[in-house]
Amino acid sequence: MHASHRPALEQQKQIQRRTDETDSYAFFNVLTSARLFDAVEELLPEHRERLFPPTETLSMFLAQVLSADGSCQQAVDEAVIKRIVGGLPRCAASTSAYCQARGRLPTEMISELARQVGGMIGAGAPRWWHSWNRPVRLVDGATATMADTAENQAVDPQPSSQKPGLGFPICRMVTLICLGSGALLAAAIGPCEGKGSDEQTLLRSLLDALEVDDILLGDAFYPTYFLLCELVQRGVDGVFEQYGARKRSTDFKTGESLGARDHLVVLEKPSRRPEWMTPEEYAQAPATLKVREFAAGGKIMVTTFLDAKAAPKKKLKVLHQRRWNVELDLRNIKTTLGMARLRCKTPEMVRKELWVYLLAYNLIRLLMAQAALLADQVPRQLSFKHTVQVWLSWQQRGAATSDGVCVLAVLSLIAEPRVGLRPGRIEPRALKRRANAYPLLTKPRKDARAEVSEHGHPKKLR
Repeated sequence: MHASHRPALEQQKQIQRRTDETDSYAFFNVLTSARLFDAVEELLPEHRERLFPPTETLSMFLAQVLSADGSCQQAVDEAVIKRIVGGLPRCAASTSAYCQARGRLPTEMISELARQVGGMIGAGAPRWWHSWNRPVRLVDGATATMADTAENQAVDPQPSSQKPGLGFPICRMVTLICLGSGALLAAAIGPCEGKGSDEQTLLRSLLDALEVDDILLGDAFYPTYFLLCELVQRGVDGVFEQYGARKRSTDFKTGESLGARDHLVVLEKPSRRPEWMTPEEYAQAPATLKVREFAAGGKIMVTTFLDAKAAPKKKLKVLHQRRWNVELDLRNIKTTLGMARLRCKTPEMVRKELWVYLLAYNLIRLLMAQAALLADQVPRQLSFKHTVQVWLSWQQRGAATSDGVCVLAVLSLIAEPRVGLRPGRIEPRALKRRANAYPLLTKPRKDARAEVSEHGHPKKLR
């Protein structure tokens, strides 16, 4: 036997042993039946027997966001084909009934499902998936554009720097993601402009998702005085890159020295109360806060880990380098799944569409977690895109069953490719492939159409 085949065969044998020892079928049924929806049955709306009941509608919605086409027509066409193949009377190919059924789905039901799936993954993650045997949570924000309708513009307006008719409505999302498993634990969504639209405000609404002994990793947007106070009060440690204003004033000659470019410093409560904070909350905040600042990897970091022996700065530097994973997770949601450009025409449906994407992401992560557990790997070394491709092929062929041989084959296939962890990875934010040489639209589309009708198309740029 060729030596290159041995690792794969050993891995398959290991998965076979673990499959025999665990209830893999129960996991697979989570994805292939309505069992997952039972936990939030009380959130289902009052409904009569329809062609598209809530659970069927949500399943179609999930398949829609996972498909490359992503249209309502494709979702309905697949439902019609399924009925024909199953020997049922075919239904009309019109999308009207399906779109109305999507509109009846409660946003709270979808968001609760997404959070519960994330919680299932987090609760089942072994401790060796985590750093320092403590759960590590990643925080970061992302944006998504949506259809340019008056309703969307009213709630999630386009950037004020863009002229009317030339931009797209845009919303902001802040997420908490488990470093060990990649599961999304919580998310907050809001507009990109106006009061309460900043990442700090959205993060504050997610703090209840953190638990005692968690570690929170974030970039320079987050380590404000009041957030650090909140983390300390909750028994949560944080490691962040220092934000700009504080970074410029950091002086390692002051405070209590812990080593080279490593010190403890006492911060004073800002004299000005933030707009989001009530006078009572401001009065209850401590007058001072001791934090640690250190320089590592060309950055200045701030953390609530005050003991340099228990938490050496080299170890904290390595930990913070793994923050890069949240960038990859958000890229998987926006690019691999396609959430960067939302299709729905109203703010209410946009929120539902966002949460369906997040639910789909967590279901894929659930599949990866089970494959990693059975293969004795960490989920971060499995490919998200490969898992999506395997699951879509499995679904499209109508093979989603709890047959043990098939479960073993699918889990083995998901666990087979490996991706590098690559801590501290740096990539240029630039495109190599040139876009088509069309000029930018600089006036409302109806005006541009009238101009083309009168004068013809302009020449292509060279």
